[in-house]
Amino acid sequence: MARMGIVRSVLASVVASGSLLAADLSADAAGRGAPDSFADLAEQLTPAVVNISSAQRSAGGRATGELAPLQRKFDRPAVSLGSGFIIDSSGVVVTNNHVIDNADDITVTLHDGREFSASVIGRDRETDLAVMQLDGGSTKFPYVSFGDSDAARVGDWVIAIGNPFGLGGTVTVGIVSARNRDINSGQYDDFIQTDAAINRGNSGGPLFDMNGKVVGVNTAIYSQTGGSVGVGFAVPADLANTVISQLREFGETRRGWLGVSIDDVSPELASSLGLRAPKGALVTVVRPNSPAADAGLAPNDVILLFNRRNIDSVRDLTRAVADTPIGTTVSLVVLRDGRRVSVSVRVDRRETRMLAANSSGILPANAAKGSGLTLQEPTEEIRQAFGLPATVQGVVVTAVDPESPAAIVLQPGDIILEIGWERVTRPSTAVDKLGKLRNLNSGPVQIYVQRGDLLFYESLRP
Repeated sequence: MARMGIVRSVLASVVASGSLLAADLSADAAGRGAPDSFADLAEQLTPAVVNISSAQRSAGGRATGELAPLQRKFDRPAVSLGSGFIIDSSGVVVTNNHVIDNADDITVTLHDGREFSASVIGRDRETDLAVMQLDGGSTKFPYVSFGDSDAARVGDWVIAIGNPFGLGGTVTVGIVSARNRDINSGQYDDFIQTDAAINRGNSGGPLFDMNGKVVGVNTAIYSQTGGSVGVGFAVPADLANTVISQLREFGETRRGWLGVSIDDVSPELASSLGLRAPKGALVTVVRPNSPAADAGLAPNDVILLFNRRNIDSVRDLTRAVADTPIGTTVSLVVLRDGRRVSVSVRVDRRETRMLAANSSGILPANAAKGSGLTLQEPTEEIRQAFGLPATVQGVVVTAVDPESPAAIVLQPGDIILEIGWERVTRPSTAVDKLGKLRNLNSGPVQIYVQRGDLLFYESLRP
């Protein structure tokens, strides 16, 4: 998926039919009408919303990012435009990572026309968030604050402010159309969907509630034309705030890690386990020498509670583990052989476990490295290290660079069976193929992956 870019997947919606007589609606159940005007709120919030110009110095530069590509002269940088917002009077700016990705120079323009250069504090590809610092000296900047996105309800009014098509500050309004949307952009998908008009160039801009608090960071749209069709997506504030706090403090994310591969519980499995509903996260693989292995977790365990949080799906567990401070010991409740069992686990750091192996640059003879991946043949040593069956074929992912696009879809222990519908059995062949596709700038490629007992297709940007 191209980030605000455009979500190309088909998003199904169900329209419920029926009728309600106005006389049957109680005063408490009646919806609030639209405010007479959003002008006061827009006037208050707009000064903290900024325009971002990012440049990449390259020969024959071709504009990238949100605006339509424009051919530039050889000696001029390629420019892309997006939005952002200030969250601290010192000039801390939040935006999307893809707005500033690969930029050499970043200029931030305030609503009143003042321009400031900006430096990147940190970025997170997996949630597509980035934090910057304006070079404003002692300047005190207007700013906005995050609100409680968990309190946002479907039907609540929201305001989007940004710079669509580079036109400058633009205000649109709508409602929260849905919550917890998974648009297949990564394992932390938990988007707020809104019908407030969001177009190219709004990326990184804020989505406000009626209290003037940021409840989301506008990130993607679903569109067949490139323009708004009333289906926009924002990273919820509660997720964004956690990531941004880590980026400001450490310059990088520090997510929790258990060391398990998980799957959703099917209705059939739920029935066989005596569960009233298909809830929980089914453990399919436990990584050797992982926190999960040390805690005694085993395949076929169903995780129902993590640190006192109900786990209804894979996404619930992924989010709960990622939010847990590194080194914290938490309790889990798992369903094992029909019994509920309490387990304690000490959470490790995901980024550390996913750093590329052999940082010295010396790779084993049967390994290859490229596109953020370290790939090896499934030797007996590798099979034992990752708990793989003796019959495994393909190439094994033994490490993933957490800063690469590959980290969004792959993890150590995954087996790549096909790249672009072609079987791969040698690491060097896989790396060469990905390198050629990257040089051709052909976009995401379809890969066929085995993870434990799961087989699935994913889109990988080489």
